[in-house]
Amino acid sequence: MKTGSRQSATGGKGYQFGTAPVFLASISTILGAIMILRFGYAVAHTGLAGALWIIVLGHMVTFPTAMAIAEIATNRRVEGGGEYFIISRSFGTTIGGTIGIALYLSQAVSVAFYMIAFAEAFQPLAPWLQTNFFLAFEPRMISLPAAFLLLGLVYLRGAKLGVSALWVVVGVLAVALTLFFLGSPTGGEEEMGRIGERMPDADPFILVFAIVFPAFTGMTAGVGLSGDLANPRRAIPLGILLATALGFVVYIAQVIKLSVSAPPELLAGDQLIMSRIALWGPIIPIGLGCATLSSAIGSILVAPRTLQAMARDRIVPFPRLNRFLGRGAGKTNEPRNATLLTAILVLIFVSLGSINVVARIISMFFMLTYGSLCAISFLEHFAARPGYRPSFRSRWYISLLGAIMCILMMFQMDPVFAVMSILIMGVLYRSIQAGGTGAIDDLAAIFRGVFTQATRYMQVKLQRSSSYWFTTDWRPSVIMVNERTFERTAPLQFLSWICHRYGFGTYLHFIKGQLNDETYRESRKVLAKLIRSTEHRGRGVFMDTMVSPSMRSALAQSLQVPGVTGMENNTILFEMSRHDEEKLLREIFEGCLMAGATRLNNLVLCHTDHFFGNRRVIHLWLTWHDYQNANLMILLAYILLGHPDWRDAEISIFAAIPSGKAEEETTRLQELISGGRLPINERKIQIIPTDEDCDFPALVARRSGGADLVLLGFTLARLKEKGEKLFLRHKELKDILWVCAQERIQID
Repeated sequence: MKTGSRQSATGGKGYQFGTAPVFLASISTILGAIMILRFGYAVAHTGLAGALWIIVLGHMVTFPTAMAIAEIATNRRVEGGGEYFIISRSFGTTIGGTIGIALYLSQAVSVAFYMIAFAEAFQPLAPWLQTNFFLAFEPRMISLPAAFLLLGLVYLRGAKLGVSALWVVVGVLAVALTLFFLGSPTGGEEEMGRIGERMPDADPFILVFAIVFPAFTGMTAGVGLSGDLANPRRAIPLGILLATALGFVVYIAQVIKLSVSAPPELLAGDQLIMSRIALWGPIIPIGLGCATLSSAIGSILVAPRTLQAMARDRIVPFPRLNRFLGRGAGKTNEPRNATLLTAILVLIFVSLGSINVVARIISMFFMLTYGSLCAISFLEHFAARPGYRPSFRSRWYISLLGAIMCILMMFQMDPVFAVMSILIMGVLYRSIQAGGTGAIDDLAAIFRGVFTQATRYMQVKLQRSSSYWFTTDWRPSVIMVNERTFERTAPLQFLSWICHRYGFGTYLHFIKGQLNDETYRESRKVLAKLIRSTEHRGRGVFMDTMVSPSMRSALAQSLQVPGVTGMENNTILFEMSRHDEEKLLREIFEGCLMAGATRLNNLVLCHTDHFFGNRRVIHLWLTWHDYQNANLMILLAYILLGHPDWRDAEISIFAAIPSGKAEEETTRLQELISGGRLPINERKIQIIPTDEDCDFPALVARRSGGADLVLLGFTLARLKEKGEKLFLRHKELKDILWVCAQERIQID
């Protein structure tokens, strides 16, 4: 290991350790208390196959997490604060603080767990205490004083003491495991006849898993030394992955050795069964004592540093407490104040005394932390942010596996606690986000990247299959350019209705002028105002601004841009009021002809102060002039019914047909409605025989004067013939939607 100093993120100088302390801290925590005290219990209650499955399941959680941490650790320069620093600097302090709090609690509770396990190493002294001092052995007789002593030493000596002890501890563990594997089975041939079996009244598998799982979580113990490493981007991935792999191999060998060395009853009844099997029995309690002490030292070194880093980022909600906990001592910036608070938590959990209870609490905390890490890593793979550039790459499916396994195992262990934990994480996230430093929604930023990538993929995919969308499964992809956004609510409201469920709308607010710095800044301000003012009216609509010298040029630009969703725009919506000047009508006339050149369907909304009335009555008129519009008009009326504002509306269809074709067209229209499964009552379909002398406007006025919305068709040829005054017809009606179909739309 290297000596020296460097400036850490927390403001002090680190020890400049190499890779070895990361590996030693991780492997000594992995091969610790649970391995010695509870693997015999696991084999007894689940059998050899069950114990092997527990190891595989545990590593299906921890291996993806180790890969995720190794990846995240190589993304940016790593300093003090361990996993919290790595997460917060890659994904933001909101995500980092949320995971960091759960991480800190798991680390602090781990210290208590290891100290309780340390007391179990003195179990062989129970008969001696009873005989000589008439005292019944109570683990807290050892764990509480030992915890006080350990916390005091770490408080005074800091990280250097802990790292120096790791070499001795790992050496003792290596000797203990070697003597265990060289040992002989216990009992005679009759007892050994049940090798690999489980006990008849065995504990549930998931309970055994919850108790044993903390054994697999030690791989991140060395990450907490990040502020004291010379090259953390190399030391952390290499150290934790080597420790995880070695731990997996040792665990597999251990459960096989246990299963062939003792019957289930003996494995379940003797916590120190390994000492009976080992070549020299006393080495196992000695190894247990050393392993638990080293694991406790590792956790008590890591937990305060996590808390100190969070306090320096002002994650703790109280400013004075942030200053107190973030303060370090000496050149190495020892987190003594954070150690004091951690010590209080440790002593509270040590007083519980039950290793199984504390183990289950740790399991849930670690599941929560590891699941969050894997989920964030998975999302980051799809977000593909240029700022996320790790030199070590995991795989998205490995991170996804880790996240899924964490969620599944959490709910298997304790569904109620799992739901509460997730809710608490959500509350913590929102609380940190609401604070001064957590105001940015970091999770939203990741999801924005994910959605951007998904949209990019779908745009290409949809473009290649565009013919499918335009022929057999038409849906509206509507674009609208309008400069009267803040004076009129009807156009945007109508656009949101037809794009609510079945389609997508693009609304461009037109700003007249040349594009320069001034107009661009104005457009951003207008866009922000637009989004705020239409928050409840423009759902399903993408909004932006368009700076252009004229409405004509703005339309020309917008008609040629690709659809936002990847599906090309197929319809354009214009709007006019009965009170508008002729100049505006001329713009609509020219716009319809321009849109027709690009084969976009034309919709012209002629709205009044009626504002669609009660939204209960929709009338649709078909004539001999524009029967090609029928399918589009019927679909648009049906689409309107999909919005909650129109759910109680009824559609009535009026077909003004030459007298000679009335019967034929009636049958065809009824087949169209029934075959297309459209919610239109046949009694609401009326065929009106007409002739050339029919006063069509008067006919429409008599039938539809009270309708909330009337759909009328037109063709570009008729528009050229009649001019813009075509849209001024039917003044007796209220709100009108003029429809001109440029596509051949099928209703199947």
